[in-house]
Amino acid sequence: MEFVWKTVNKRQQLMHVENSPSKGEEAQQQVNPVESQPGTSKRSPLTRMSFKLFRRGSARCIGLLSAFVTILLCLYYISIGQPNPAPVSETGAPSAALRGSPLNAFTGFSVGGGSSAMSHQQKSHAAIVSNQKRSSETKAAAQTTGSPESQSEEEYSNSDWGDKCYELLQSNTNITASEEHSKFDFQPEWMRSKEYWDRGFEERFEAQKKDKQRPPLKIIVVPHSHNDPGWLKTFTNYFQSDSRQILNLLVTKMQEYTDMTFIWSEISFLQLWWDQAHPTKQRALRRLIDSGRIEITTGGWVMTDEANVHIYPMLDQLIEGHQWLKNNLNVTPKVGWSIDPFGHGSTVPYLLSGANFEGAIIQRIHYAWKQWFARQQSGDFIWKPYWRGRTATGRDSDSDTGSLLTHNMPFDIYSIKSSCGPHPFICLNFDFRKIPGEYTEYSVKAQFITDDNLEAKAQLLLEQYARTASLFPHNVALIPVGDDFRYNKDREVDQQYQNYKKLIDHIMANRRLYNADIRFGTPSDYFEAIKERMKDHSPSFPTFKGDFYVYSDIFSEGRPAYWSGYFTTRPFYKLLSSELEHQLRSAEIVFTLAYNTARQAKRENAIKIYEKNYELIINARRNLGLFQHHDAITGTSKAAVMRDYAMRLFESTQNVVKMQESCLELLLQKGQPRHHGFLLSEFERDNVNKLPRKMPIQMASGDDSMPTVSGGEGGAGGAGGSATLGAAASFVLYNSLAQKRMEVVTLRVQHPNVKVLNDKGVELSHIQINPVWNITDTYEQGLGTSVSGSVGRIRTSTRQFEVMFVAELEPLSLSTYRVQVDEVNFKRNIATIYCDDCTGAGPAAVSPPEEAEASPAPVFEARGKPAGDIQLENPHMRLLFDEKSGFLKTITRKNQKKELLKPLQCNIKFAAYRSAQFHSGAYLFKTDPEQSEAEKEVLEGYTDMRIIITSGPIASDVTVIYGPFLAHTVRIFNTRTHLDAAIYVENDIDFEPPPKNRETELFMRLVTNIDNIAQVALQRDPLKEPADAATMPELPVFYSDQNGFQYHERIKVPAIGIEGNYFPITSGAFIQDTRLRLTLLTTHAQGAASYEPGQLEVMLDRRTLYDDYRGMGEGVVDSRLTRHKFWLLVEDLPGGQHSQLQPPSYKVLSQQAQQMANGLRYPPNLYFVSSLEQPELSAALLPLVRLLPKGALPCDVHLTNLRTLSDPELQLFPSASALLVLHRQGFDCGVSAGRDLSMEALCPLSSKGLGNVQLGRLRLHTIEATSLTGTEQKPSKDSFHIRSLAEISLEPMQLRTFNLTFRAEV
Repeated sequence: MEFVWKTVNKRQQLMHVENSPSKGEEAQQQVNPVESQPGTSKRSPLTRMSFKLFRRGSARCIGLLSAFVTILLCLYYISIGQPNPAPVSETGAPSAALRGSPLNAFTGFSVGGGSSAMSHQQKSHAAIVSNQKRSSETKAAAQTTGSPESQSEEEYSNSDWGDKCYELLQSNTNITASEEHSKFDFQPEWMRSKEYWDRGFEERFEAQKKDKQRPPLKIIVVPHSHNDPGWLKTFTNYFQSDSRQILNLLVTKMQEYTDMTFIWSEISFLQLWWDQAHPTKQRALRRLIDSGRIEITTGGWVMTDEANVHIYPMLDQLIEGHQWLKNNLNVTPKVGWSIDPFGHGSTVPYLLSGANFEGAIIQRIHYAWKQWFARQQSGDFIWKPYWRGRTATGRDSDSDTGSLLTHNMPFDIYSIKSSCGPHPFICLNFDFRKIPGEYTEYSVKAQFITDDNLEAKAQLLLEQYARTASLFPHNVALIPVGDDFRYNKDREVDQQYQNYKKLIDHIMANRRLYNADIRFGTPSDYFEAIKERMKDHSPSFPTFKGDFYVYSDIFSEGRPAYWSGYFTTRPFYKLLSSELEHQLRSAEIVFTLAYNTARQAKRENAIKIYEKNYELIINARRNLGLFQHHDAITGTSKAAVMRDYAMRLFESTQNVVKMQESCLELLLQKGQPRHHGFLLSEFERDNVNKLPRKMPIQMASGDDSMPTVSGGEGGAGGAGGSATLGAAASFVLYNSLAQKRMEVVTLRVQHPNVKVLNDKGVELSHIQINPVWNITDTYEQGLGTSVSGSVGRIRTSTRQFEVMFVAELEPLSLSTYRVQVDEVNFKRNIATIYCDDCTGAGPAAVSPPEEAEASPAPVFEARGKPAGDIQLENPHMRLLFDEKSGFLKTITRKNQKKELLKPLQCNIKFAAYRSAQFHSGAYLFKTDPEQSEAEKEVLEGYTDMRIIITSGPIASDVTVIYGPFLAHTVRIFNTRTHLDAAIYVENDIDFEPPPKNRETELFMRLVTNIDNIAQVALQRDPLKEPADAATMPELPVFYSDQNGFQYHERIKVPAIGIEGNYFPITSGAFIQDTRLRLTLLTTHAQGAASYEPGQLEVMLDRRTLYDDYRGMGEGVVDSRLTRHKFWLLVEDLPGGQHSQLQPPSYKVLSQQAQQMANGLRYPPNLYFVSSLEQPELSAALLPLVRLLPKGALPCDVHLTNLRTLSDPELQLFPSASALLVLHRQGFDCGVSAGRDLSMEALCPLSSKGLGNVQLGRLRLHTIEATSLTGTEQKPSKDSFHIRSLAEISLEPMQLRTFNLTFRAEV
């Protein structure tokens, strides 16, 4: 992969910088790019003059020339207004002068397509801006928006913003999860009985009873019903059979039972019920909520999973629930209730804290944690974020932002049997549900309360309650009374209430005897009570940082059962969810801007369309929210229920893509929009069970709008059928991120002879034409698989080709590119293929019969694969691949002088764990103990293995195909951008129909020589090293992300097997030593581990034939073909990371890795402009629409969402307000992939805050700081009302929400 460099005349460069035009002028000058092209034959007047002078050769001429140069230099330095910059040579070769390529604006201030060295741009940028009063970008923005002259940038500096580079420290807490967890005894004696209550607890309890200082026992009984929105039945079926009945019974029975209380969490069910309920029932519910007897807990659309869910849908389902509650019941929840997710992360408490919650209740954590909290009496703790910042003054900011009081339920599970106290066999007596025809352990054991047994039963129950309260210093116990879908029969409501009422009344009548206070209540009552009792204690509650992964309960034989399988189970559905998340976010932002643009410009027809279609966005939010439920995205529902979820996701994805199309159509048109229906997504989603399919763009010839002639007809010479001369088509790239980005875009075309023009109409000088293979495009040949499972002949399509190019996309923008026929230069862009055994007797042999007559010459030259190891190289690194397996072996990076550095071992390996039958399933992961080898070589069964190498001007890749099971591609780029530092990895995985690949847990492992050993092992005395080496375990450490929001350090716990050392990742993981960091970024949730030093692995897919006895009742055998995409990045760390004196730092991604993670999750959307029926359309479209006309958001500020709020009165209609959610993603300034590939040119760091941000041409009426879910105004130092977006301040890592109300007129 090579570039031809063009030299740049230095003198010319100086002139370019001096006359640096504004963007508007630049666009005009680029209409005729040839004239000012340094590398072309037409020389500039300056060059021609200098040549003539030198030919004459007189001394006078030389004197004149030197005077002229001196004047030029003086002018240049005056205009720069700063001392002599470094000479060009310091930065190495000048960056490529790519004629009119998307990179020209990125390589300095150039006229037309010229180029200047990077260092000039970086050093002179600030000075030019200050000299010109404002940058040319603002000038251009003022021209496009017609807004009055805005204040200069300097006035918008935000003093609270802090430094552009900052170090995040770990927060100070009493308890750090990873430290305590590593010390636990994971096989305690009590495991067989599953009850940790031992003699020590009993003795402490007896001592407490005698303690006169101890406050009296207080019991709060909380009736509840856990309603799963889908698990063994679908969401709708559960509603029809159970949830509707439960809610109906509550509102009727609680009017009769005037002191009964209840809690409800899942708003998805509540909304369905409300929409169908009689107004009298609606009023009754409202009264019960207003009086505090029914408490809405958490108030999310669902009780979200906490391991697999990305921050966007996690917050979005919370906003959807809270907004619904505010609009319909005028209530804002204050307490979290998260009792069924399988392990708890630290993102949910952060979000609830931001929504002004008072506390939260959690349930499923490791049995060893349960015992530890009980022993320490620390079950109520303040859960803090893992990080704290350093404020501008240099002092540590250890504020309470993001902290939440959390209550851990002390026992195994939330059922009555397991939650009244430490002894389940006693608690069974107090589950009073007896329904005719139901036989359960409690219905057999429990006896109703009568006058005869009342005293004995009350005494028995109170002893259990007292033991529960003894685990806390405040002596208050929260007792849940309920289970899954309880209170669904009126008989049960009567039985539970009447029996508990007798017990409560008896105890309260004898309260002096029992020294206890007991009543029905809600979680709010509990938090109120414990805060009251602990307010005089110092410190009141312990502080905690970390999380509770991996959750484990206990197998019936008394061994630990780790719930780490669901991190990866059913990746096809996890990918569907991230696809809808991406499309919904893109639609939300563009809908808000288009709808308010239509309102302000009084476009009545557009407003009608948007109001009609707004309901599709509401449904998409709700379907996405529904799937974040802890039995949905986890993949732990029955197969039929998973299919129901998938249909909802699929339909909503299609709807929001259509929504984007109609919004973009309005924004793209000049003046009054007259055209509709001319945008078309490049993806065809025709079946929920298949991957989206890229469609080829239809090129029409300019004059008669005829469809293209395919290659076979009339033998339209050339490769694979060349397009009609003059044929062209346009497509729009929508960048939904609020930063500028460089992206390698691929476009399907029907002919290889094409060129691409950017939004300025300039041809891109670097594009690449790649083949489309029948193996990677399943539609090309139905996968070409014969019955034996071997792949049929691998061939390239003659109907489709892939154009690859680098697009430079403005922040939050719509750029219209064109693809045109190019008969002249296209051959130099065609990729070369190296491959044994995939060449036939010319393409005619494999092309469809009707095309065979013309037998055109092959487009791609397929050469035999050279012997030996395979090597790919770009200016930044060299990759080496094994000649036999085709997998990556080493990465050798290059230094500033392009010399090779020491190779980094980086083997990619695919293998699988064998599942332990009945112990590994949808939820659990356990390797088979019967097998001597834990891992199996899955690829050995596929003898039909191919290696294909593609090499071209922009990218080169190696693809390895193992039958239908695996297609694995590793690709590097040569774009002269930061992308060159990264390696792109793509895996297509198909387990084929069962029983193939049964009991298989497939992973991809990176084996490196990075020394990622935990710091404990680094504190050895070097003199004693040989003696101590055996006793000091070398524990690998890696950093896994949580919900795409934060990172956690994971140190291997050697006492547990691999199943307990697997952790969930949503967007990435990294390992590092003192010199290097290896980061792996991904598109969707999966499990990851570092079980041996230098290794990082991610699980890709799982198939277990048997159920793991956690309630689902079936194995996982419904695997589908899935496509997994990764970025792999090797970066340098600043030296001396391990000094023990400074406070420990909080590790996060580098700026580049963070940008690439955002780009992978939210790729640019590509839409075809179908102008066949509308010839005058192209004249009506703007080539570039900047939706942030005054510039991007700062590099580390991610536009999480811009979400239109529903009208409070007419809830299916949009309002003029929207929630703006911003996340200041922390990043590590010290980590980078090399100075020459920094992000500075693309996204310069700033310490000024948001600056002069404007959304489209919209005028804001008000800006309010609100709670995270937008339900309450949140007073802060910038008060409720903010005058401009520039005043917003965000701490590093902080997530904030603002309510923007748009004006109704321009």
